[in-house]
Amino acid sequence: MSTALIAGASGLVGRHLLDLLLAAPEYDRVVSVGRRKVEVAHSKLEQLVVDFTALDQSLAGVRCDDVYCCLGTTIRQAGSPENFRAVDHSAVLALGWAAQRQGAQRFFLVSALGADPRSRLFYNRVKGETEEALLVLDFGTLALFRPSLLLGRRAHLRLGERVMAAVLWFAEPMLLGRLRKYRAIEASAVARAMLRCSFGQGPQGLLIYLSDEIQDMGGFGR
Repeated sequence: MSTALIAGASGLVGRHLLDLLLAAPEYDRVVSVGRRKVEVAHSKLEQLVVDFTALDQSLAGVRCDDVYCCLGTTIRQAGSPENFRAVDHSAVLALGWAAQRQGAQRFFLVSALGADPRSRLFYNRVKGETEEALLVLDFGTLALFRPSLLLGRRAHLRLGERVMAAVLWFAEPMLLGRLRKYRAIEASAVARAMLRCSFGQGPQGLLIYLSDEIQDMGGFGR
């Protein structure tokens, strides 16, 4: 049996994914790492409160097979571009380095539609730089999930996302063909797609899933 490591289990996608991992027969152990524990109790679940700047020490001896990274914030929530980068770039890379040392072969990341290390948009550029940096770790499988606007109930209101969700709802009938990837997507669908990507041996190497492909993979129940 296998061990899944998840970071960001308190977030929008992570909350759904944690439930799925705990229910998945493919894993007999699920390790959640974060700055605080989540309010979930399960016989398969082990929770570690960690400092992402010293993650190697926190994960010492914690063997794992698959890593699911749902870490992410916004510049407004983080308070500054530097704090945003610390979460969406530095913490993600620290997780990758530390998990690989503990035997992880596959890394599944929630990134963002438009991620590009050469983007003029700071948010998309950081997401792209993070993806690019993870390639250096040479995981057997690196799966990058690039969803459009995420839908779901957040602990903290994001007014900008509410407005954008309304705009996309009106525009959705026109988002067809190549534009379909811009449709908003439920966080639960992203979580299901990530788990389904891990079934069996699965595809290997670098895998990139845009939002419409994520919807096709995770839009329905297991």
